[in-house]
Amino acid sequence: MRFLVSRRWIVFALVVVFLAWVAWRLGEWQFHRLDDRKQLNSIIERNEKAGADPVTDVLTPGRPVTRDDQWRIVEATGTYAVDDTVIVRYRTREGEAGVDVVVPLELTDGTSLLVDRGWYATDNRGATSADVPAPPSGEVTVTGWVRQDAEGDSTQVSGKSTRAVNSDEIGDALDREVLGGWVDLRSESPEPAQALLPVELPELDNGPHFFYGLQWWFFGALAIFGFFFLIVDEMRGGRGPWAGSDRQAPRPADRPAPGPAAPAKAAAPRPRRKTWRERLDRGEDWDDEPPAAGSGAPGPQGSQGPQQAPVDREHHARQE
Repeated sequence: MRFLVSRRWIVFALVVVFLAWVAWRLGEWQFHRLDDRKQLNSIIERNEKAGADPVTDVLTPGRPVTRDDQWRIVEATGTYAVDDTVIVRYRTREGEAGVDVVVPLELTDGTSLLVDRGWYATDNRGATSADVPAPPSGEVTVTGWVRQDAEGDSTQVSGKSTRAVNSDEIGDALDREVLGGWVDLRSESPEPAQALLPVELPELDNGPHFFYGLQWWFFGALAIFGFFFLIVDEMRGGRGPWAGSDRQAPRPADRPAPGPAAPAKAAAPRPRRKTWRERLDRGEDWDDEPPAAGSGAPGPQGSQGPQQAPVDREHHARQE
């Protein structure tokens, strides 16, 4: 187990601990989102059963909408200020471009309620109040779901258009005193000549957060299991993480036997000995012939050995 105190194994252990901690935190985050989803669903169900309340009992100027008032149903009576219609751009539905249409509803006390009347299919960028269907004229009674103001740069109003609804931003742009928050239209009486598509309510389910949380915790447990698996593998003679430099060089007795030696270079073939006829034709002397190995004949330099009888060349020629 001494290999566990090596630098590489210590770094490996720290990485595994970090990954397991990240997976645990991400799993907790998903389960927190699950709790928030359940709370929101219960609020929507409770508010749906409670029915409509007067809008002034729920919303007041300058006060943000609380979490408990989100999706609460309110009722208001007033007159639409059509000239101050605000277009909410980039509201795509099912792949089709469109906008939301927000119209201030002037109340009897002089304040205004921002009402998102619904979605209309048109160009996302160039739509104006003249492009969308007009709301009912005269006194109108509306009911709707209370919504919290959006935040960020997307709430800026330019040319009576915006990307997200914020009551303070729209109120300043229109120079109106508006109630805090806004409402998604549920119904209006009298009905308009051409109704817009109503708001899409959130689904009252728990979503995928539970399974996402389990997945993150499974990844963390898998990292820890893999770490201990590699420890066992190393103890059994495995390679371990980044194996190579931490292992000792094999002892001479452990080194593999050398392979077969390379074959020796083949000896050059011995030159063929000339026949006596070849020598006669070329006019060479027999004394120029190198002695055969082991014959004791003198070499080219005349080293002494047993003497050979002289040969009559002409006699041999006649015999041939």
